[in-house]
Amino acid sequence: MFYPLTVADFLDRAETVYPDRVAVVDEPNQPAESWGRLSYRQLAERARGQAAGLDALGVPVGGRVAIVSHNSARLLTSFFGVSGFGRVLVPINFRLSAAEIGYILEHSGAEVLMVDPDLAPLLDQLEAKHTFVLGADTDEQLFTGATTTPRGWDAHESATATLNYTSGTTARPKGVQLTHRNLWLNATTFGLHAGAGDRDTYLHTLPMFHANGWGWPFTATGLGITQIVIRQIDGTEILRRIAQHGVTVLCAAPAVVNAVLDAAPNWTGEIPGRDRVRVIVAGAPPPTRTIERVRADLGWEFVQIYGLTETSPLLTMSRMRSEWDELDAHEQARNLGRAGAPTLGVRIAIDESGEVLAQSNHNLDAYWDNPEATADAQAGNWFHTGDGGTFTEGYVSIADRKKDVIISGGENVSSIEVEDALNDHPAVKEAAVIGIPDEKWGELVTAVIVTDGSDLTEADLIAHCRTRLAGYKCPKKVEFVEALPRTATGKLQKFKIRQPYWEGFSRQVN
Repeated sequence: MFYPLTVADFLDRAETVYPDRVAVVDEPNQPAESWGRLSYRQLAERARGQAAGLDALGVPVGGRVAIVSHNSARLLTSFFGVSGFGRVLVPINFRLSAAEIGYILEHSGAEVLMVDPDLAPLLDQLEAKHTFVLGADTDEQLFTGATTTPRGWDAHESATATLNYTSGTTARPKGVQLTHRNLWLNATTFGLHAGAGDRDTYLHTLPMFHANGWGWPFTATGLGITQIVIRQIDGTEILRRIAQHGVTVLCAAPAVVNAVLDAAPNWTGEIPGRDRVRVIVAGAPPPTRTIERVRADLGWEFVQIYGLTETSPLLTMSRMRSEWDELDAHEQARNLGRAGAPTLGVRIAIDESGEVLAQSNHNLDAYWDNPEATADAQAGNWFHTGDGGTFTEGYVSIADRKKDVIISGGENVSSIEVEDALNDHPAVKEAAVIGIPDEKWGELVTAVIVTDGSDLTEADLIAHCRTRLAGYKCPKKVEFVEALPRTATGKLQKFKIRQPYWEGFSRQVN
């Protein structure tokens, strides 16, 4: 017997086993009317309503449905109401500019676009066959008004379930095709290694659009875990939600961890979640001192993972193990600072250039409409991560980044994309963009500029970039130089630009 693995399995199980359990507590403070508390039965009903609504719009199986939204119960529902019924969900970073979103819509061929109310003005600049502002005014058409059962589909686990756009080393993002099989195996493997169970409560500090919330919308749903939605990230508010809802697990970029650590000294009373919460961190390896503070100051378990959108994302996990019990806290933190050991079903290798390679059943199917990039990334039947590192004693450590991608606050920023925006300024002759170490953001987007002699200022260039790029991609620091270092053939030597900023660091990521 063969039964296809699909994302619908997770919600089907939750509705069957935990129909009356609270599935989601929606963000109470948002421009769209909050859905409040929904049971898993209600969540499943709204997912079916969404599927029936897409039937009514004539969206076929395989049709792309885009959503640009902060974390919300509506976005959570869409993972099942769209992908669970054979369409392809395109979750888009809400921080992107209209031009960037427009490119993704055009490239993906999305015929439905749903946007958060805060982003409603974008609809004047975007085109799709069907457009909606999420909220009470459109809930009936999108989620709750259907009186018919949605059409089924001939489920294939190899079908594309989500199309996730990620910044790379080119100016245009690539669409990562993740199949139902990819997402199913990532979610179950993640839950296994993280020790997830139905006594957990999950806080959505991680943006759900980011690699599908690392798969936790599926993991948590399939295990009947109550999910708490938070819209705006604030350290004190995270602590408050953990105390209010009895949160036991959250995923976070290093910048979010730092926000909680900054808020903790002003918290009255015992830090909530001590000896209960496990925080799963990825995006860039945090400093050993940060790991020590999470464990000592907050009393939380620190877990680190490594992966990419293209790997769904889980490749490795670093979690405390019994063999380290006799080590002192500093050595334990150093061990936890490694990218981690391969998770079940993952194989890791290092090629002759030092690049980390991976094989797994949840690596991407392809880059959308980009066979050349697909062939390059999957050459030799290995996924080429673009990261440099080592693999010793069963653990991966990331040493540098072969691709020119800056990870700032857990978000990928393409240096070439930022350079393109800078070079649009008439006074810029040359531009190089690098990441430099920053305690809060991990890496700070930094521009090194050669001008034509004009009276150009840092503020001028940052303002210029804001008209072309999402705010988080814009340089936070600008340095003016007479010339950029190049080889005899004219190739830019970024390692020479990075060198003074990274002196004293053992690895070229932060």
